[in-house]
Amino acid sequence: MTAEELRTKILALTREYYDVNWPSCTFEPVTNAVPVTGKVFDGDELSNLVDASLDFWLTTGRYARVFEREFARFVGTRFAALANSGSSANLLAVTALTSPMLGDRRLVPGDEVITVAAGFPTTINPIIQNRLVPVFLDLDIPTYDVDVTHLEEALSPRTRAVILAHTLGNPFNLAAIKAFVAKHSLWLIEDSCDALGAEYNGQKVGTFGNLATVSFYPAHHITMGEGGAVLGQEPLLKRIVESFRDWGRDCWCDPGKDNTCGKRFNWQLGELPHGYDHKYTYSHVGYNLKATDMQAAVGVAQLKKLPGFIQQRRDNFAYLKSALADLQEFLVLPEPTPNSNPSWFGFPITIHDSSPLNRNELVKFLEDRNIKTRLLFGGNMLRQPAYLDMVHRSVGPMTTTDRIMNNTFWVGVYPGLTRPMLDFVADTFHAAFGKKTA
Repeated sequence: MTAEELRTKILALTREYYDVNWPSCTFEPVTNAVPVTGKVFDGDELSNLVDASLDFWLTTGRYARVFEREFARFVGTRFAALANSGSSANLLAVTALTSPMLGDRRLVPGDEVITVAAGFPTTINPIIQNRLVPVFLDLDIPTYDVDVTHLEEALSPRTRAVILAHTLGNPFNLAAIKAFVAKHSLWLIEDSCDALGAEYNGQKVGTFGNLATVSFYPAHHITMGEGGAVLGQEPLLKRIVESFRDWGRDCWCDPGKDNTCGKRFNWQLGELPHGYDHKYTYSHVGYNLKATDMQAAVGVAQLKKLPGFIQQRRDNFAYLKSALADLQEFLVLPEPTPNSNPSWFGFPITIHDSSPLNRNELVKFLEDRNIKTRLLFGGNMLRQPAYLDMVHRSVGPMTTTDRIMNNTFWVGVYPGLTRPMLDFVADTFHAAFGKKTA
């Protein structure tokens, strides 16, 4: 057999292996877990993964190029720069704004970046890592959106950027934030890691900021295992992001390619001698944050399923919202931000202070019955041990952020949840409060 014939046979057997190794199972309440998140895949992903491995091209390659092109097309941006994680994507997006190539627009140590304290650490970490100063705003419940009424109060002469996450897939108030950054000539980064496919006024999130980020961790809307991307429209920002991702080099050749610019040995940059190899010329103090082609191969297969995944998340959210509606004397149920169509990552719930069960008691009741839960990430990052000595500013007392830290958690809506699983979740919530399911 030829190599190509062997490849075809291997990939066919791979699909057969998937069918045998991952058969569908009947859900048994309590015995089987109801996860908050998880990967949903079939023989397409496994076949692509093996196909990429047979190339033995162990860095970014043909699948990565396909994914970047198709993913940017889906979101509606001019480019998508693939990275090895969503956290790395956040690091690249913030660090890109420090590039000398931006001239007077660049961020420098001591500049301030407006954000929120209720979220995931790697939205905040790149601010600190670049010696910038985070300025924290409070949130609103039940949207878990930034409190935009204090934006002007947060402003100072050093304010240069805003970075916010679309919390659990619910878009933040883009009308207010866009007006604010335009008024004060600020950069905007959208952390869209939990919100792939969400829309605001009919436009997908990830297209409003100067840069945006997404994650492809197994918990997210689509997965590569590990993986992420930076999205944007401006060619200069694309070049800067890719430079920081690819060791900080000035060269923009793809791995394994040479002389894309046509003058590889004709540059003179910095204090290097004329003709120094452009492949080894560095314009930034960068990293190596590339993804592998095997990761991208899984993403290419996942991307075809993405519209269905998004719809299933919305359907599961709507089902839980309806099923728990009669428990609102105890629970604050989530609401979409106005003018948005969220792509829900989870179903957030805040416990009323008057509830007979506090957050920890209710979470234990659910977990004891194998219904998995998560808190709203770091709660209040200002209370976390790693951040107690962080240089920062806070606007207001962070009352709602502390309430989220103490009273909020979420359950899953991901596409792997079946109707029997969701029924069991609803029944268990009602049992916790001594009520029958409506």
